[in-house]
Amino acid sequence: MDFCIFGAASPETPEKYTEPVRRFAKKMAQRGHDLVFGGGADGVMGASAIGTQQGGGHVTGVIPTFFKMDNIEPPYDKCDHLYHTNGMAERKAKMEQLAEAFIIAPGGIGTYEEFYEVLVLKELGRHNHPIVVFNVDGFYDPMMKALEHAKNEGFLRKDCLDLFVVLSDPDEIIDYVENYTASEEEYIVSPYTK
Repeated sequence: MDFCIFGAASPETPEKYTEPVRRFAKKMAQRGHDLVFGGGADGVMGASAIGTQQGGGHVTGVIPTFFKMDNIEPPYDKCDHLYHTNGMAERKAKMEQLAEAFIIAPGGIGTYEEFYEVLVLKELGRHNHPIVVFNVDGFYDPMMKALEHAKNEGFLRKDCLDLFVVLSDPDEIIDYVENYTASEEEYIVSPYTK
C-alpha cells in the first residue's frame, strides 16, 4: 500500500518531530508499505524518505520544478521515482492520485493545507482513503481544539471529524490503515456531488 506522508520540509524542524516520523516510516516499510511524499530532502519529508528506505520500502517523490530552480527546497536525491510538476496544485493532485492512505505528520502551513484538502475531498466523496493525523508529542492538539470549536459553533458537519483519526503510536497508525474499511457512515457524499 502507498502511504502519503505530509509534513514539514524545513531543515530547522526539531528532531523531536523528525525522528519519530523516520521510525514510523521505517516500520511502515518493514510491514510492506511504500511512501509517496512531497519530494523534499529535509525536515519531516526527508526523515520519512530515509526511514522508508531503511525499512526496505520504495520512495516516490513529487516536487514542483520551480522549487529547485528558485532554490526553495532541495529534492531528496535518492527517490526511487521523482515526479516534477508545474506547480503546487499539480503536486497535490499527483500525490492524491498515487496515495492509498494519508498520514499527516507535523508541519507548517503547507501541511495544514494538504490535510484540509484531503479531508474536504473525502467529505465531498472524491476519495475514501484513510486519513490519520500523526500527533507527535501533541503537535496537533491545538488544531483539534480549533476543529472541535468550529464543530460546536455549527461550522462543520457533525460527521466531519469522523472522517479521520488522531493517533500517536506508529503501530496503531499502521494497524488502522491496514484494517481500514470505510463504512457508509464514514463516506459522506456531498449533496453537490453528482
